[in-house]
Amino acid sequence: MSAGQPVRNSPPVKISKLLDSHRVIVQQARLANLAQAFLTLRRLAERVRRARLGGLVQLRQPEAAEERFWASLTALEGSQSVLEEHFTDEELMEFADAVAYARDTTALDVTFQLEKVAALFVQPLEAELRRSGVEFDLATEAAVHAPPPDAAAIPSPFADRHRGETPRQR
Repeated sequence: MSAGQPVRNSPPVKISKLLDSHRVIVQQARLANLAQAFLTLRRLAERVRRARLGGLVQLRQPEAAEERFWASLTALEGSQSVLEEHFTDEELMEFADAVAYARDTTALDVTFQLEKVAALFVQPLEAELRRSGVEFDLATEAAVHAPPPDAAAIPSPFADRHRGETPRQR
């Protein structure tokens, strides 16, 4: 099909309907992106809480002009190696992208107390989602990743393995 030719066997679409649907789709995409940022940041905040991480940190997005090709989380207080043990490069990219989206910026460079990540980023996103009429139906992160209730009845092929053995070694 070339440009300018009508699509055959399709009913005509009015431009007013397309424009109305565009507005709705853009709004839904915005809410979906907020929800994804919320979930990413909620996971991170839970990990920070469980690991009792804290201290002043600097989170920065990649910046090619500065030859920084990955997001960075730098400990300004405490141990950098502890942060590196808890977060992969990919997780830091997701974290930085979520914070940048929440803050509506493309050049993220923010300093904050790591233990306050929930109050600084998660709670404002949750409030915005609630104001937009979003219903929170995910009780806990464990519930999202929990196996179905009847999965316990299915034996794992690795259930009787000894530590370090492959299935063929038995």
